[in-house]
Amino acid sequence: MKGTAILFQEKRITFIEDVDLSVYKEIKDQCGCNQCSCKLNDKVVSFGSVSPVFWHEDEVDWDYGY
Repeated sequence: MKGTAILFQEKRITFIEDVDLSVYKEIKDQCGCNQCSCKLNDKVVSFGSVSPVFWHEDEVDWDYGY
């Protein structure tokens, strides 16, 4: 299953589209840690501190707002 992970960080919000549910769960497990990272497209990506994380199944309709 794929969807959009929504990460709240200190001064920004990050949207990761077309991500597997397993990657979302990996990021969610790291909430509250100083250094959150995961593997995306065969590369390790570091997001720093992340809290909280939300999941939106399928794609976000950016024209409508969600």
